[in-house]
Amino acid sequence: MANLTSSMQNIRNFSIIAHIDHGKSTLCDRLIQLTEIITDRDFHDQILDNMDIERERGITIKSQTVCLPYTAQDGQAYFLNLIDTPGHVDFTYEVSRALASCEGALLLIDASQGVEAQTLANLYLALEHDLEIIPVINKIDLPSADAERVKSQIQDDLGLDSEGTLLISAKEGLGIDQVLEMIVTKLPPPKGATDAPLRALIFDSRYDSYRGTIVHLRIFDGQVKAGDTITFMSTNAVYKVEEVGIFQIERVPVKILTAGQVGYIIAGIKTVSHTRCGDTITLKNRPCAKPLPGFKEAKPVVFSSIYPVASDGYEELAEGIEKLKLNDAALVYEKDTSVALGFGFRCGFLGLLHLEVVQERLEREFDLSLILTAPSVQYRLTMRDGSEVTIDNPALYPDPTRIEKTKEPFIRAAIIIPDRYMGAVMKLCLERRGVNKNYQYLTSDRLEMIFEMPLAEVIYDFYDKLKSVTQGYGSFDYEIIDFRDTDLVKLDILINGERVDALSQLVHRDSAVARARHACEKLRDEIPRQMFKIAIQGAIGGNIIARTTVSAFRKDVTAKCYGGDITRKRKLLEKQKKGKKRMKMVGKVMIPQSAFLSVLKTDTD
Repeated sequence: MANLTSSMQNIRNFSIIAHIDHGKSTLCDRLIQLTEIITDRDFHDQILDNMDIERERGITIKSQTVCLPYTAQDGQAYFLNLIDTPGHVDFTYEVSRALASCEGALLLIDASQGVEAQTLANLYLALEHDLEIIPVINKIDLPSADAERVKSQIQDDLGLDSEGTLLISAKEGLGIDQVLEMIVTKLPPPKGATDAPLRALIFDSRYDSYRGTIVHLRIFDGQVKAGDTITFMSTNAVYKVEEVGIFQIERVPVKILTAGQVGYIIAGIKTVSHTRCGDTITLKNRPCAKPLPGFKEAKPVVFSSIYPVASDGYEELAEGIEKLKLNDAALVYEKDTSVALGFGFRCGFLGLLHLEVVQERLEREFDLSLILTAPSVQYRLTMRDGSEVTIDNPALYPDPTRIEKTKEPFIRAAIIIPDRYMGAVMKLCLERRGVNKNYQYLTSDRLEMIFEMPLAEVIYDFYDKLKSVTQGYGSFDYEIIDFRDTDLVKLDILINGERVDALSQLVHRDSAVARARHACEKLRDEIPRQMFKIAIQGAIGGNIIARTTVSAFRKDVTAKCYGGDITRKRKLLEKQKKGKKRMKMVGKVMIPQSAFLSVLKTDTD
């Protein structure tokens, strides 16, 4: 294997970039089947999506790699390194690191949907890395497919030459051999000097409980083999290499990895924080002059606190988050505490999908039961004494009398929809304090609308509502543009007169009443009834703006009175009334886990 892959002319490193649902995982499946690196018995759909949540949602979350041996029509044996990338906007940094490891990319476009928001975003990322682009139109077997229209979009909207565009159906397996041949003939081989000092880019990593951290990398210069001493340039951590190899669904050990190759290193790395996506690896005794460009710390935009349901689950949660951080470079966390929920972590996420994915992975991979607080964004507060404070946690919100002004992040949202949904999308965005900047027709019936709107309004339930009003046809992409003045208030939820800090939210004053009513009604349905009434209130400071009541159970104390004077019954009822009053004074309300989760969910009607 090592001898075959040593010639750089016979290696092609490529990626597949596409919008969500354009058939990227299906194309990967067909390429793997055609190169026969796995038997039909072991094959299953979405083979590179090895997480349950990826298969259930039909999305790629983690970047995967596979080395495909291919004999071309000219009789030459090639090794094609496919570095699969996530398609969602939340995982752009991972996509950029994967693209930095490639020389070319297949731009996959759905024949019925055409060019969409994320297609453009990922294409620009690929062009930034100066990659060779091969346009591929997928799903030509669909009755609604319109390949000629998509070709004109490729020519006009993307500025690519549509002459060499491949027409395929990944589902039916049509045209897949042409794709492999085009990769070999059109994409350039990797460049690099085998005799130079080692320079390798980490584009992913994962934790193995027996071997420690398994680092996924692309070698740009030099070579690495078992026994070498390596160093990570951003952390200066030093390790001795135990094993190197390539990916063919399973890990395949090789003697040496050289310039141009994509593979993995195992070096007994037990300290999770030493491995960072985008970092450069070099040899300890012969380091390279400078690291590869592009490494950066991920900047979270959505924040939420994660707590274990049982307080004795804190250690397992801490261990789970640390291991997940290794496989998810964008996750940022610090310790947090709550009066209602105990010890937990304040986490930063790239977006709401990222938050959901992290929650699902912690619960499934580490068998944890979790409670998440309402997601929030970062706000900038200017205090009356002139100082500036940045907060993302409602618990840290200062006394409103000390605040001069507050600013919140605004985004530029690009929404691509069929034009028949224009009114519904306009209404949804205006309800979320959005401002329509402009719109343009991409084709005769597809429309791109640009809105500027607060990020806080998007993270709550915007994406679900957009999919709902556009019947799944709406695509949404956004970028943060700046911070703007806002009228921010802290909404507290009081249960039986006691403030529950885990349910507090930072909201715009105009939407505070609606949000408070929603939270109170959801809690009323979830909190079990007691022998006394439970008041659930939404408050801004000392001002109550919403209230519901969980009615009390009433024991039938008059059941044993068979007739007689009414005063006997009255006496028993009065006695019950006094008992309930006394119970209310000392009564503590147990709030179930489902109550915390219900506040975050919106009504589906």
